[in-house]
Amino acid sequence: MKLSRRSLLATTTAAVAVSAAPAAAASGPGRGGGRALRTGFERLAADGYGLLDGRRVGVVTNPTGVTRDARHIVDVMHADDRVDLAAVFGPEHGFRGTAQAGGSEGRHDDPATGLPVYDTYLKSGQALADVFTASGVDTVVFDIQDVGARFYTYIWTLFDCMEAAALAGRRFVVLDRPNPVTGRAALGPVLHKEFATFVGRQPISQAHGMTVAELALLFNGEFLTAPVPLETVRMSGWRRSDFYDASGLPWVPPSPNMPTPETALVYAGTCLFEGTNLSEGRGTTRPFELLGAEGIDGRWAEEANALGLAGVRFREAYFAPVFSKFRGRTVGGVQMHVHDREAFDPVRTGIGLLITAKRSWSGFAWRPDHWIDKLTGSTRVRTMIDAGADTDEVVAGWQEELAGFQRTRREYLLYR
Repeated sequence: MKLSRRSLLATTTAAVAVSAAPAAAASGPGRGGGRALRTGFERLAADGYGLLDGRRVGVVTNPTGVTRDARHIVDVMHADDRVDLAAVFGPEHGFRGTAQAGGSEGRHDDPATGLPVYDTYLKSGQALADVFTASGVDTVVFDIQDVGARFYTYIWTLFDCMEAAALAGRRFVVLDRPNPVTGRAALGPVLHKEFATFVGRQPISQAHGMTVAELALLFNGEFLTAPVPLETVRMSGWRRSDFYDASGLPWVPPSPNMPTPETALVYAGTCLFEGTNLSEGRGTTRPFELLGAEGIDGRWAEEANALGLAGVRFREAYFAPVFSKFRGRTVGGVQMHVHDREAFDPVRTGIGLLITAKRSWSGFAWRPDHWIDKLTGSTRVRTMIDAGADTDEVVAGWQEELAGFQRTRREYLLYR
């Protein structure tokens, strides 16, 4: 079943009601020219949590669910008698963020609040619906900071939780946060359904250029078989051209290898190196900005710079990861230096780096399981690079399907 944009937005009338409420006090407009951004949670709280009145609430969140003064929203709501907060649902890495990639915290009681914490990681469909039922909540609230890339798993936690809430007959509320790398454009290849995994459930582009509330509307309108009763609480003061530093919000790493907004800026392109035998910089202080392998020398940086990719330069670099690929061994490669983030295209850059790595280093190889196909969403990028295509040719290969996604995406955008 698909809903029209008009009927979808009719299900989000609470967002309009909250937007009319007085804005919560906040300090610092960042670079917003006097505009003070308010997150969805800030606006919900400013409205006295009216949207949650009389509801038994569970929150899907992680360490990024914080207020402007760096308090966690679970701690804030738990201390407020106006909210009947009954449960927390933790995704990959856990609610408090104690687990590494591919891990979670399991079912436990939160030491700080005593609230039961349920594990959602790798659960979907009826199994996840059963978790919501067992928790006793009637309203599921989602508040997690995304980074703007299709293969960042928290947006699929959102999708899975929406689907499960529909199965369990629960109401779903999304509290919006900024896309840290702007919402200006969708970039990159669109996932083909036969390549769907937890790093891409549905056919969206590699860099989607949307906020989590916009994605929730898209999921509900285009992809969920049975749409969930959905309400969104929008931000105020956010423009699609804003980078994260315009928000005035603290940056909390959404996962252990996403330490800064600068990491998020490059991630939609360089995460593709997870599908190769090169290090993507995990185990260093600059994950996804440092790339390399044993046997690579300065030729790669020279070839990458020769591409003339907009907004970025590459430096010959050597590093020794403390975990993940090449643990404890010194490898050679490149460090990315983005000097013009307005012009920088992370996906095109990632493709150019794959091509030049293969050209300049004879040891280059794809992961044997062809994980690159799951990351890019089809076999096309891998097979074109193997056939000797250049950056322009590979990028041209996805333009038709990207244009189709851009048309669909446009119907669900909430901000200018």
